[in-house]
Amino acid sequence: MNKDILLRHTNATVDDLAGNGGIGRYILLPGSDGRAKEISQHFNNLVIKSHPRGHNLYLGTITHGEKNIDVAAISSGMGCPSMEIILHELFHLGGKRFLRIGTAGSLQPDFVKIGDIVNAQASVRDEHTTLDYVPIGMPAISSMEFNSAFELAANKLGLSEKTHSGIVHCKSSLYAREFGVGPQAEINHSYIRLLTQCGVLASEMETAALFIQSQLYNYQLMQKGKGEEHRVLCGAVLGVVSILTDEFASSEEENMLVRNLIELALDMIRTI
Repeated sequence: MNKDILLRHTNATVDDLAGNGGIGRYILLPGSDGRAKEISQHFNNLVIKSHPRGHNLYLGTITHGEKNIDVAAISSGMGCPSMEIILHELFHLGGKRFLRIGTAGSLQPDFVKIGDIVNAQASVRDEHTTLDYVPIGMPAISSMEFNSAFELAANKLGLSEKTHSGIVHCKSSLYAREFGVGPQAEINHSYIRLLTQCGVLASEMETAALFIQSQLYNYQLMQKGKGEEHRVLCGAVLGVVSILTDEFASSEEENMLVRNLIELALDMIRTI
């Protein structure tokens, strides 16, 4: 593959993404550059590689006892098409540990509340990007390692009562699918009600691409005879900022939620 194609949306290099004894940096993937910058304030030895498209790369370390863990943060942008581009470039430059930090709307108003955190174990593929890769029958699932780390980190930080693990909904359209804008409003509202009745926890816009691509990357590595240490791991922790389309977080609630998300995500990395 032409390496010039791989470098159009980030300024990352192979050396940037190396580290951690050969498994590569743990890469945190928020939706915005502002959130990536906020995450980077928790890094030691911070280096910033800016990019005109706003996908600035923040490199650094976090400590775990006496050990330094190599980490990075970069915006994935909004939606699966943007996630697909950034993830493709990061993987082909050596990235193998991906953890999304994002937001979502609750589909379960009785028990998934504003300020809660959802660990996405799998994703309903209600988007079109991943259909260009695999048929709709293939499930989009996260990595067991991140799921286990989520439970351990939530317990350690005293967040267990505000956390949930399960299936999330990944959509292509925010305003049409979730908010019912446009001539297919009733169809979209009915679909969201169906997901609620199926027990889907929350709705967001990036996990399907993250999970499907990571599964395919693992297959590529297996074909090349790479060992277990080279496996791609992916996960997603999502802060709940709304309940259906009726209730929304205040700025204070959202700020507290983001702080909890970042602390939890970094402790998940330390746990792994």
